[in-house]
Amino acid sequence: MIRKLLRNLSNLPGWRTRRKIVIVESDDWGSVRMPSLNILAKLKSSGLDMESGDSARYNQNDTLASVADLSALFDVLLSVKDSNGRPLVFTPVSLTANPDFGKIRESGFSQYFFETLPATFNRFGLSNALELWKEGIDKGIFIPQFHGREHLNVAAWMRALQENDRETRQAFDLGVWGYTNKNRFNVMYQAAFDLELASDLESQSEILSSGLDLFQQQWGFKASYFVPPNGPLNNSLENVIARKGLSYISSPKIQIEPLGGGVTKRNFRWLGKKNKWGQSYITRNCFFEPSIPGTDWVGSCLRDISIAFRWQKPAVISTHRVNFIGGLNESNRKNGVEAFHRLARQIISMWPEVEFMTSTELGRLMDSDRATE
Repeated sequence: MIRKLLRNLSNLPGWRTRRKIVIVESDDWGSVRMPSLNILAKLKSSGLDMESGDSARYNQNDTLASVADLSALFDVLLSVKDSNGRPLVFTPVSLTANPDFGKIRESGFSQYFFETLPATFNRFGLSNALELWKEGIDKGIFIPQFHGREHLNVAAWMRALQENDRETRQAFDLGVWGYTNKNRFNVMYQAAFDLELASDLESQSEILSSGLDLFQQQWGFKASYFVPPNGPLNNSLENVIARKGLSYISSPKIQIEPLGGGVTKRNFRWLGKKNKWGQSYITRNCFFEPSIPGTDWVGSCLRDISIAFRWQKPAVISTHRVNFIGGLNESNRKNGVEAFHRLARQIISMWPEVEFMTSTELGRLMDSDRATE
């Protein structure tokens, strides 16, 4: 009852539309989370925390998407059509690089190096999977947007490596950074733009700029939408991405802005709110995480969509790559894709007038509405 009340209240402020619009945003594409089950077993035997909280499902199931993963997902997207005859479209929120562990070690941990997405996929023997991304773009069903250069807080991670932090080095030796780490200011390595030190803003600015350049080189178009990994982002960085052409930013409705040294500030956001750089915030209001057991995620997400439509809001569905991946656990992909297929069929059955959009198309629609006011 309390959850339902909060869902209704959270949909009150912000931009409205009578149109039944559904957007599916899926985070983490391109990042290496768990290289293999063998490495997971070694991490566990070394004593690292691989099973605590929500991290457990990522460590057990999340890795680079294979051809089999993408093919299964694309089949679902193409299996349903909206009121305009358009297939369901995915906004995979994507990284453009991963750490180059070999070069970092060769430098004696004195310098950070990254490898591009094609290099990562080639190293894992998955170059054909990356080609399938391009097919998804061409078919208009899988349109990447920006999640950062790496899903990694480079500055915090490198300091821990240079200080010879035991757990960080143990994970590094196995090509992993995404374990449940402990940090003096509770900065998780996965939170790429959290601030351990205020002075990290300079390097984070460079990471955003170079990451966006890599995005354009990789996909042949500029990113227009940014979802900060794990949420934290110092708002001064919004100007950096504004200068690179990003018009839309994902934000929680209550943003906890990191200021460095464990200090934070609360900022209130709503769908369509603009910042001083003219960028619009897009807030998520529906959730689909079938890799978390114990919940009817199809029913839960349908209820979220119903509440969004009740308050004349688009349904912006939040999900993650982990829900569709079978490289470490084939049943995880099977369960996730089947649940997603049921959700898609139910959406068009319950709301035949539904329209499928990308996150950027939603942003442009909000902008065009303002222009006619």
